[in-house]
Amino acid sequence: MNAISLSKGANCVVPVSAVHAVLSWKEKPGAPDVDATALLLTADGVVRDDGDFVFYNQPRHASGAVAHRGKRSDAGLVTDGVAVDLGGLEPGMERVALCASADGGTFGGVAGLTLELLDAATGAGLARFEMTAGPETAMVFGELYRRGGQWKFRAVGQGYDTGLAGLATDFGVAVEEEPAAVPAPAAPAEERLPIDMRKRLALRKEQVSVSLRKRGADGMRARVILVLDASGSMIDLYAGGVVADVVERMAAVAAQLDADGAMQAWVFADRPARLPDLRLSELPEWIALHVRMENPWEYEERERRPGQVDMYSIGGGNNEPKVIAKIRADVRENPSAEPTLVLFFSDGGVYESDRIERQLRAAAKEPVFWQFVGLGDADYGMLERFDTLPNRSIDNVGFFSLDDITTVSDQDLYDRLLSEFPSWTAAARQAGIL
Repeated sequence: MNAISLSKGANCVVPVSAVHAVLSWKEKPGAPDVDATALLLTADGVVRDDGDFVFYNQPRHASGAVAHRGKRSDAGLVTDGVAVDLGGLEPGMERVALCASADGGTFGGVAGLTLELLDAATGAGLARFEMTAGPETAMVFGELYRRGGQWKFRAVGQGYDTGLAGLATDFGVAVEEEPAAVPAPAAPAEERLPIDMRKRLALRKEQVSVSLRKRGADGMRARVILVLDASGSMIDLYAGGVVADVVERMAAVAAQLDADGAMQAWVFADRPARLPDLRLSELPEWIALHVRMENPWEYEERERRPGQVDMYSIGGGNNEPKVIAKIRADVRENPSAEPTLVLFFSDGGVYESDRIERQLRAAAKEPVFWQFVGLGDADYGMLERFDTLPNRSIDNVGFFSLDDITTVSDQDLYDRLLSEFPSWTAAARQAGIL
């Protein structure tokens, strides 16, 4: 089967049930970086929620029908694309918009821009759309749509010089006309990050802003403290990169909430240890130095760089009360003009329920909100019951657990993380705690 060459606005029947949409362009010094994305749309031409957006940071739709395939470079040609199983789309999904964004320039600086539609089973070409562009920073290149009981493909080539915000508005996403609605240009610290990490951070900061805006707290400021369980049961989560991913996702919370973008960090097992503060410009190096879990049963001496914590030295058990007490003391000794948000990650095994309860009850009159996140289906003791405990002046603790945090979208994670903090802040001010 020979691929059909389409001009802008033309369409063709898609005779197969699964396709690969491949965007390609020529490598060129100084050219912007391009990322392919896809939007799953209803008959009204809108997404249902952010879960219908497939991109490098949310590479697979929950239905499994659309997946980001990843970027490749070969012989001077770069490709990126998505795989679409048309038969696996959920009921009500009538269109798939095939899009991309340009970072570091416009699509006018991208040479040889071409969209190819391939049979996923055989790799045979179905359609080919060659394009030229100008000042656009986001584009819809084509769309798959259902018409008369069959699937078709249309060559679109519609660009937006307002970037992803303009594209999102066109698909029914409400983008407020205010600075917070569109990610601000990267600060100097962020500009020193690798480009992929910088793009993830910019999008995640906007998603944090969206979560706050939903609760009437847009623009709020806070000091953010990260706490990581480093007990022996966490080894697989460290080794598998889960903890590193958590740190990167939480860095966006600190970047959005804290004026200087820094985040205090602690690890704990039998004993707590304070890590160097995480600053955005140092994010890759910080993760490499401090998100590490040597096997605690290996006793040989290890060479450590300044500021690193020997994980063996803090033990292998769980002692939440000690790290909670240390953080409370540190906050008292170093007061902040802003409220403090503690993001506390653990895989459970909580057995010091009475001591934890005493600590957090005593902390109810302090300017700190404790947000606990369970990494898996485990025993979290009194943390699961804290919202219902009586005789507290204010509810200063939130808790939720996730079977697999890697499957949770950034927007859903931030919505959960920030579901109680804004209301606690208002109540704490009314009570004179802040």
